[in-house]
Amino acid sequence: MMLSAKNAAHFPRVWFGRLASLATMKRALASFSVLAFIVLALPAVALAHDQPETKQSRWVMADWMMDTFFIFSGLAVVAFVAAWKAGHFQELDRVGGIPLLVEEEDYYTPEWAYDEEEWADGDA
Repeated sequence: MMLSAKNAAHFPRVWFGRLASLATMKRALASFSVLAFIVLALPAVALAHDQPETKQSRWVMADWMMDTFFIFSGLAVVAFVAAWKAGHFQELDRVGGIPLLVEEEDYYTPEWAYDEEEWADGDA
């Protein structure tokens, strides 16, 4: 009894308590599947009709492009500010030098370049 009370803080069963039975889990999975299908099918229904082309309808694509740009750029700004507030951008000058400390073979200089005079004294 003491062991279960001790682990209760690490493994809360409050959320899983309602999904404990198999029938409830199946019902939740079916509900989620139907909801996912509806969410994925609605854009296809909206785009399936044939719309006459007018001066205003020519801007529909530009409107969608601008909407998605502002939505995704807004989400990117929110993610950037959250990462900044969490302290992920501290000491970037120190962290930026880490790749320079990695010793690896020079894959980029061709063999014929080592015969040139500038390479006669070794690596530059």
